Amino acid sequence: QVQLHESGGGSVQAGGSLRLSCVASGSIFGIGSMGWYHRAPGEQRELVAGITRGGVTSYADSVKGRFTISRDNTKNTVYLQMNSLKPEDTAVYYCNVDLVLDRFPYRDNLWGQGTQVTVSS
Repeated sequence: QVQLHESGGGSVQAGGSLRLSCVASGSIFGIGSMGWYHRAPGEQRELVAGITRGGVTSYADSVKGRFTISRDNTKNTVYLQMNSLKPEDTAVYYCNVDLVLDRFPYRDNLWGQGTQVTVSS
């Protein structure tokens, strides 16, 4: 069984930085795309950034130029470097991972438990 463990959330003032990490552990055959989502109070969960196994990245318009997603395939880990944080970035951030399985259904999708990021003005 595979689990995701997130870390790095916290409280910071506007303009500050945080780095989120998400480690996949357990019986892992392979990992495909990885990503970070957030859910602000009263809002739907939405994609912040994604990265393919080959390193192709994508970002929500609201975070382009401020956030950087990266991954270390040797450590089954995805990171989100968040710079120039704004109060509107305040949300619970969730890691999402596409797993490759060695048997049917050959793919699965996992969510982390979420980590709170609070940015004060």
